[in-house]
Parts: sequence; C-alpha cells; structure tokens
Amino acid sequence: MANNFWTNAPTKDPKRGFRFRVQIPGIDPNYLWYAKQATKPTITFGEASHSYLNHTYYWPGRAEWNEVDVTLVDPIEPALAGNMAALVEAAGYQIPRNSNDFSTMSKASSIEPLGKIIIEQIDEEGNGIETWTLNNAWVKELTWGELSYESDDLIECTIKLRYDWAALTALSDNGLGPAGGPYFAGPSS
Repeated sequence: MANNFWTNAPTKDPKRGFRFRVQIPGIDPNYLWYAKQATKPTITFGEASHSYLNHTYYWPGRAEWNEVDVTLVDPIEPALAGNMAALVEAAGYQIPRNSNDFSTMSKASSIEPLGKIIIEQIDEEGNGIETWTLNNAWVKELTWGELSYESDDLIECTIKLRYDWAALTALSDNGLGPAGGPYFAGPSS
C-alpha cells in the first residue's frame, strides 16, 4: 500500500496557507508580523511553434518569473507608509525639483535598498519548511491602502515586486533534485 499523507494523518501535517512570514530587510528586518498576505513566486514558460505539413510542433520557450504581491498591515509604529516612501527614495526616485532635474532610477539603485526578500512557509512550531528568496527584486508598484468612513478594517499597504528569479529551498527531497535545494539557484543565490 502506498505511503501517503492521508494514511499518516496523525504524524504528517500539510502546509497551511496562514503559516508564513515575509522578510523585507529594506523596510524593517525586525518586524515580520505585519505581513498579511503574500503570493508565492510563479514561473511561466513561453512557447515556440513550428508548422510542418498538417502538424504543429511545440517547444518550451523562455522562462518568466511573475510578479509577487505582499500585503502588509500598516502599524503606527514603525510607520510602514513612511518606510515604504523612504524605500522608494533610496531606490533613486525623486520628484523633479525643476525642469533641469534629470535624475532617474537604475536597477542597481532599485534592488539595493530592499535587500534579499524572503517568503517562508513555517510549521506549527515556527520552523521554516519552504523558503523562497527573490533575486534582484525591486518595487514595481506601491499602494498605501484605502480610507472609508464605512470601514473599521486595518489599513493595508501592498507592494508589487518584480524580480529576476526565485530560489527555493525546501525541507525535504522529492527525488527530483538535490535534497532540500536550493532549486533555481543562480549566481547570487
């Protein structure tokens, strides 16, 4: 009989969507608790096709890592909204001071202030079981929340991150690659 999760239910636990933490050193490395939601990295493969007589043949194309959204609760202290604004300025964005102000952002200046962004799934004891590290991540979009007299919800800020690739380190081996990873490891992983 196959050894699977359902037959070992008392000793095995599935990964749970509410057990995670996000580290964004550029905002504040000491506060992991205000991450409310995070999308895990996804990868999309393009395709190339070739038509020959009555048939079309397909080949995998370029890999593209899709954006990641992280939603954070905005506490009064530390002021997340202010930290996010400072992060954007540290990345090189400036409101033009006059018509001769030609300053602009670069990739290097955009990724440095963020640091290594880590999305980590944890078990019931808080131990890491799956870690995604976003490589060369930069802020593509920021939202500072929504105000309404009809709501008593917490203010949320959302960061949309663009990155070159994500490295995965998993707790166990599935027999397909090196035990535990890192998978998709590149030169800076």
